[in-house]
Amino acid sequence: MRRTGPVASRPMPRWLRATLGLLAIAIFIGAVDRGNLATAAPLIKDELQFSTTQLGFLLTAYYITYLPVQIVVGSLVDRFGASRVLVIGFATWSLVMTVTGLAHGFMTLVWLRLALGIGESVFMPAASAIIARCFPERSRGTANAVILAGMACGPAFGVFFGGMLIVASGWRAFFIAFGLISLIWLLPWLGMVQPRLVEQRTKVSVAVPRMLDILHERSLWGASIGHFCGNYAYSFVLSWIPYYLVHERGWSLAQMATIGGSAYLLMALTSLVTGRLTDRRIAAGGSATRVRKACLGGGYVLAAVFVVGCALADANTSVLLLLLACASFGLVAPNIFAVAQTLAGADAAGRWVGIQTSVGNIPGLIAPFLTGILVDRTGSFVLPFVVAGVLQLLAAVSWVYGVGPVSQIDWARHDRARVSPPSISSAA
Repeated sequence: MRRTGPVASRPMPRWLRATLGLLAIAIFIGAVDRGNLATAAPLIKDELQFSTTQLGFLLTAYYITYLPVQIVVGSLVDRFGASRVLVIGFATWSLVMTVTGLAHGFMTLVWLRLALGIGESVFMPAASAIIARCFPERSRGTANAVILAGMACGPAFGVFFGGMLIVASGWRAFFIAFGLISLIWLLPWLGMVQPRLVEQRTKVSVAVPRMLDILHERSLWGASIGHFCGNYAYSFVLSWIPYYLVHERGWSLAQMATIGGSAYLLMALTSLVTGRLTDRRIAAGGSATRVRKACLGGGYVLAAVFVVGCALADANTSVLLLLLACASFGLVAPNIFAVAQTLAGADAAGRWVGIQTSVGNIPGLIAPFLTGILVDRTGSFVLPFVVAGVLQLLAAVSWVYGVGPVSQIDWARHDRARVSPPSISSAA
């Protein structure tokens, strides 16, 4: 039933605030862990005498496990509980980070990057299941925004402070220390949050969908395609913009670092503002479908304009457009997962988000490679920017028209369809 009036806002319980804060810290740590190899790449390459090809494979190996394992993890989350799976994943990726500082061979590092992908694959399915179970629709934009702000701040920290600490102490000492210190996160989570989440999990829904039921939903594939197309530009920016700013636009490394860090922080800020405003509009009686889809459709159209504009503008204007594009990413980010969590509900959010994010992160493999090919063939970055812009428009179309009404799917209808007897025609 569509809400027609404002809903009184209740203060968030203390344990839920702690849950949200710890989830943001966890994804921040994961983002730093994921990017530390790239930050330390020059030192690692020289010390271990890796070729550029070997280094490139190490940077890509993470996604080989991260993408498919999310689907498996989603099922584990829905079956055994998000908190338990998250604890195992977090401990895994923190220990992998520590052991990476002790590695001396190429294949050892490959296996560790594969293990890191497995560990970090648990986060979005687990976090989404927690949000779907513990946060109402009118709070999910803010909850997702806080978490995604933590993810956006991770690369900024890794580039600025991580780089300085690696130079000061060496990459091995940094990896070992950061991995061990990260394990402290488990103490407040296990002591304060997990008992509450186990208690919440006892409130089981009547209808728990099967995986085939989820796969048959058109909205899953509309959201997954939209996530894929929208994430292409983000993956392109993440992998190639530093090179583009320095070699194509003539900015210094220090200027590039400032621009890149500012872009991530702006995306985090925009995400927080968007999440808060969308939640307030929904709490005041607005349709979740209209509010969420307006941000997704409008945000991706704006991103398309700004991304293509980067390639056509002068050096100074291109930086402004890049920042605006990242602000547009922040406009859509909290709604991507809020929509998925609402559609799936608490008992299917792990599997739904596992599938959606697995498809949505494929551009992390495609965008860096395809961009290199296009630049080599054309001699400029214009075509890669245009490709990214066109995919942003396709993302807008997929989210607006490929996804149904933003309300929890009636999973029980699949059960009813399975048990309904076939109609019997009366004999003439």
